[in-house]
Amino acid sequence: MTRGRGLGCIYLRGKTYWIDYSVRGKRHPESSGSSNRADAVRLLKQRIKEAGSGKPFGVSVEKTTLGDLIDMIQNDYKANGKQLRAIKAPTAHVLAYFGKDCLAIDVTTDAITKYITTRQEGGAKNSTINRSLAALKHSFKLAEVAEKVAKRPHIKLLEEDNARQGFVSNAEFERLRDALPADLRDPVAFLYHSGWRVAEMQSLQWRDIKDGAIRLRRENSKNKKGRILPLRRELAAIIERAAERRLSESPFVFHRDGGQTVGAFRKSWATACRKAGLGAIIVHDLRRSAIKNMVDARVPETTAMMISGHRTRSTFTRYAITTEEGIARALEDVADHLAAQPQSTSNVVPLLKRTGE
Repeated sequence: MTRGRGLGCIYLRGKTYWIDYSVRGKRHPESSGSSNRADAVRLLKQRIKEAGSGKPFGVSVEKTTLGDLIDMIQNDYKANGKQLRAIKAPTAHVLAYFGKDCLAIDVTTDAITKYITTRQEGGAKNSTINRSLAALKHSFKLAEVAEKVAKRPHIKLLEEDNARQGFVSNAEFERLRDALPADLRDPVAFLYHSGWRVAEMQSLQWRDIKDGAIRLRRENSKNKKGRILPLRRELAAIIERAAERRLSESPFVFHRDGGQTVGAFRKSWATACRKAGLGAIIVHDLRRSAIKNMVDARVPETTAMMISGHRTRSTFTRYAITTEEGIARALEDVADHLAAQPQSTSNVVPLLKRTGE
């Protein structure tokens, strides 16, 4: 064993040199992986330098894999009651490209740029790629806090078109609803008339309905804020029909398959869209449609945001689709407003003509 002042020690174990040093009273034995003493000396000096930097260091940091990072973000979502499906596809793309066993230290800024380029060449939109980048960025942040990585790579999100354009007219929605299986018609109609998110509809239970209104619990809201939805007209009719089909053994307002909450219904949705003669319409377009209908009906923006559950105006305006017809109607309204204003005579007094003119 060779010990240097302030530098720990180096010793042989079999034919391999090991190092041993102490940081804040904790010993750190580590194999150099080499039978060459000079390699052990270099590793020991490196570890002492890393320890002095105040950043995470050591073999545990170097062995952290991308799979470890994804596990961290999944555990974080579970602990905070978030929906895992929100990161399932984004993280799957990252793992498919880098590999689960890829070391975190190898996921560099340059490697991430190459990942972005590869996905773009494969036809992925910037908005889709950003979901993966955001998940990767968050996972590195969690790893840094847990001292599993020494530093995070620079991950910059791509520019994307935030305008949401997909929506269905009322006539298109009626065709779509009628083409759906009977047990999906009211859940889908609820989304169209409320502007709520799919997960919020799926989580709705009878205990949330009282005195003619739905009170969404904060734990079932994406922004973790509860809100109220008074039941009027079509929404009231939807809940009345659900009450007629209520199962004593199920707490859910909308259910399928013997009382279980409404799950994913992609195949039924695609079939209904095809029968209704619609193009690439997704379920989330119902939320956009609901917001467009509120804007067209001149519902105050703050009220519409309370109904849909948008927390910020910037996010809400991404959904507030304005059509050519809506713009034309707005111009007509302005013209009518100006025409209704009282007409006053001119108060401009002409200059007196000079004498002799």
